[in-house]
Amino acid sequence: MDQIDGAGIAVSQDIFYALLVVTLVTFGSNVTPFIGASYTLLATYLLLNVGFSPGLYLALVVLTGLAAGLAKLGIYFGAFGFHTRLGRNRNVQLLGTWIGKKPFYVAVFLAAFIPILPLDDYLYIGAGANRAKLGPLFGVTLAAKVAKSSVEIASEYLGFLKLFGSLTNLGLSQVFISVILSAMFLILGILVYKIDWSRIVGSGPRSDLHES
Repeated sequence: MDQIDGAGIAVSQDIFYALLVVTLVTFGSNVTPFIGASYTLLATYLLLNVGFSPGLYLALVVLTGLAAGLAKLGIYFGAFGFHTRLGRNRNVQLLGTWIGKKPFYVAVFLAAFIPILPLDDYLYIGAGANRAKLGPLFGVTLAAKVAKSSVEIASEYLGFLKLFGSLTNLGLSQVFISVILSAMFLILGILVYKIDWSRIVGSGPRSDLHES
């Protein structure tokens, strides 16, 4: 009986450390703009290896959602600290005219929920540079990240991993795929902020920043 209890404790500790690793990877992949690994895939692998249980699934959803949401605060405060320099960017100025309005928060939720594309990073840089109110911004983001984790982990567990399986059959490892995607999104992120979107949408830049 003691051996069974000891084995059970060891398994519990292994799961605890695995959850910790998933949480740290999730935070790390979200705190750097435009760069990040697919943390829900890591969570799904844990679920597949340990075996599905409602408690473990819920823990993965909550921990990854919370870590991803908290990580965006790093992007916000980073942009907040460089608001004077970033404020010269026409796209940041254009975004400042939109911050605080209901469509902005809808866009934040959708950007934080959409998988793969780091669209919420653009919004968080603009929000930090414009000193947007953090409370509602973080609340919407946290809800979106938890919803995203719940849908993605469930979908991947039910069979979306077959896509990555087919890629690995072609000789492409999941680590290699993540690195390539991260590099692509980093380049894309830089290009997006280099484009003068104010001319494209027909709105001139503001001379001041949104203060909250």
